[in-house]
Amino acid sequence: MNADSAMIFDAIEYAARAHRDHFRKGTRIPYIVHLISVAKILIEYDCTEEVIVAGLLHDTVEDTSITLEDIRRSFGEKVVRLVEAASEPDKSDTWENRKRHTIEYLKTAPMDALLLSCADKLDNIRSIKEDYERFGESVWKRFRRAKDSQNWYYSALADVFVNRAEGEPGATLFRQFNYEVRQVFPKE
Repeated sequence: MNADSAMIFDAIEYAARAHRDHFRKGTRIPYIVHLISVAKILIEYDCTEEVIVAGLLHDTVEDTSITLEDIRRSFGEKVVRLVEAASEPDKSDTWENRKRHTIEYLKTAPMDALLLSCADKLDNIRSIKEDYERFGESVWKRFRRAKDSQNWYYSALADVFVNRAEGEPGATLFRQFNYEVRQVFPKE
């Protein structure tokens, strides 16, 4: 990957415009910070330019008026397939069903989609960990589901990632995610 790639910078600008005025759940942190953190993780783990760009755009279809066709026109077929893979198919379904779908999909997902998903979830669990250290149990109030549900979801993701680990960069990234999950949700 060429770290100064124009496509990555184009995706940063695209994502910043798409998520303008969006903030991380329960915070004053602009949402673009999460997207750049996901891209940073993917860059650190030597992912391809398309995976990094998809990391920057992974929430645009779910959370903005941007469509898959918009992303296809601007960034190509591989990026749009990865963004589609990272998007929940039916936001109107229950939280539990959407999370079960994600877990089942990741059991057989292509490795690039798995790396993208893991980077996204790794940034999420790191944010939860930091906020938990600052605010304690009240951090769970910002989520639609309580701590036990979050524990189920993140632990299930960690199991899938660890079970799918083969070769690099996945094995190290997946172990890192599992470690962070165990910091927030220690096994009893």
